[in-house]
Amino acid sequence: MSLNFIPLTVTINGQQYGPMDVPEGLMMIDFLHEYVDLTGSRLGCGQGICHACVVILDHPSGTSEEIRVCITGAHFFNNKNIRTIEGAATKDKEGEVTLSPVQQAFVEHFSFQCGYCTPGFVNAATIFIEELQRNPIAQEDLEEAIKKALNNHICRCTGYVRYYEAVRDVVLKTPGLLKEAIK
Repeated sequence: MSLNFIPLTVTINGQQYGPMDVPEGLMMIDFLHEYVDLTGSRLGCGQGICHACVVILDHPSGTSEEIRVCITGAHFFNNKNIRTIEGAATKDKEGEVTLSPVQQAFVEHFSFQCGYCTPGFVNAATIFIEELQRNPIAQEDLEEAIKKALNNHICRCTGYVRYYEAVRDVVLKTPGLLKEAIK
């Protein structure tokens, strides 16, 4: 039996990769780790349950969604744009790294213990913040919205409270994410 290779072109964190021949059926997490040396997405359960592996799939409409790359083939992403945890922070010309607001809040709140699940939580929180930028919510709906945004992510170290606190902090400190209260 021989492997069947199919061309793949994907934009990751603003950089185009490909076209390159990739084995048919290769999971995206393996492509990220082995072909483009982006190892931040974590292989946790390998069954799409824990969400440690999620990346952000950006749609042409301007919306985004989480995709579990441990159970999604690389070719699903052909000609699509994704963001990995490596794309969350930015570097200036001198190489100085600036964490995203979500990453910074996670550090400030000591949100993680082992950190294995953190990339998935960062990506989920990033999508949540971006959604609030498009569609602000009432402050009284914030707790339920955070729970819904992070609910599918599993932290085996029980860091949930701190993750939730960090996301709440980002939302409360970022103008325009919450609707003004009617007086």
